[in-house]
Amino acid sequence: MRVALFDFDLPPGRIALRPAEPRDSARLLVVRPHGTPRFEDRMILDLPSQLEPGDVLAVNDTRVIPARLHGFRIRGETSAHIEVTLIHREGGALWRAFARPGKKLRQGETIRFAPVENEAENLEAEIISKSEEGEIFLRFTLAGEALDKAIEKIGEMPLPPYIAGRRPADGKDRQDYQTLFAQKPGAVAAPTASLHFTPRLIAALAERGISLQTVTLHVGAGTFLPVKADDTKDHKMHAEWGEVTQAAAEALNRARASGGRIIAVGTTCLRILESAAAPDGMIGAFSGETSIFITPGYTFKAVDVLLTNFHLPRSTLFMLAAAFSGLKTMRAAYAHAIRENYRFYSYGDACLLFPAGAENSA
Repeated sequence: MRVALFDFDLPPGRIALRPAEPRDSARLLVVRPHGTPRFEDRMILDLPSQLEPGDVLAVNDTRVIPARLHGFRIRGETSAHIEVTLIHREGGALWRAFARPGKKLRQGETIRFAPVENEAENLEAEIISKSEEGEIFLRFTLAGEALDKAIEKIGEMPLPPYIAGRRPADGKDRQDYQTLFAQKPGAVAAPTASLHFTPRLIAALAERGISLQTVTLHVGAGTFLPVKADDTKDHKMHAEWGEVTQAAAEALNRARASGGRIIAVGTTCLRILESAAAPDGMIGAFSGETSIFITPGYTFKAVDVLLTNFHLPRSTLFMLAAAFSGLKTMRAAYAHAIRENYRFYSYGDACLLFPAGAENSA
């Protein structure tokens, strides 16, 4: 499909720079595509009433690491400021990363980062290779747990470009850009649909007879990269590591067998569940990388309802939402959200998407 079909205009004032407080006070747009699409303006705290007893929510337990590091490129007696965003760990001391500015970086050069507290020396990394796509591969002077602790101390939360370009990350983002379910470190972007959850909302879901199951997908920086191709068939997704345990798979399958629905909390959960699903919809244990790319025409196997935030135009995430509820429906839903002053993107409001029928899936 033509990527231009997924474009839309968003007024800059609709981009949320901070989350709603409390988190569960965000708004919720309910989207029902069947027949004439219906849009209902609700609140996140209305989520339990929109679901049924026996339903199960799949949430992502990945934890965002403070993956944005500031340092200086060392070349002889000269130095230049470099901002590095870690993307994927390749080994004990090795990371794949984006660097800005990165064009002049050379293999073999050293980047010196801010000193780590109580360390006699600065944290440094050697550029061991550089790809044509602009990625660099770094070998740090620390490895394993020692490197993890150093990154935790000196790194910043990797806010998305549409927020970081308008304000710097601060101490509040260390909490705001982390979900209630965060357990397993590895993401460099938050699974933002889960940012709305609070103990109060979880208690209300439990009272309604709705359970939770955790899965893992370590969200990569590629989630914010624009689709540069003119046609979706020419776009290559970045791989991300994920896991569905045997216990989680069995619990999700039991819920469905008993008449319940699987609600993916976020596109990350949907992608890992679809990666783990057999053609008949049965979910199996999964551990490894997935680069699944979902566009209109895809047949969903594992997920019945999707809770997600509002996404960037021309993004793979908006394409996924359009595949789930129909492109015409989602364009109309976004137009409604803009008119009604919904807040967009990572710190913004959410929508609860029900699936489109085959007749209006595109």
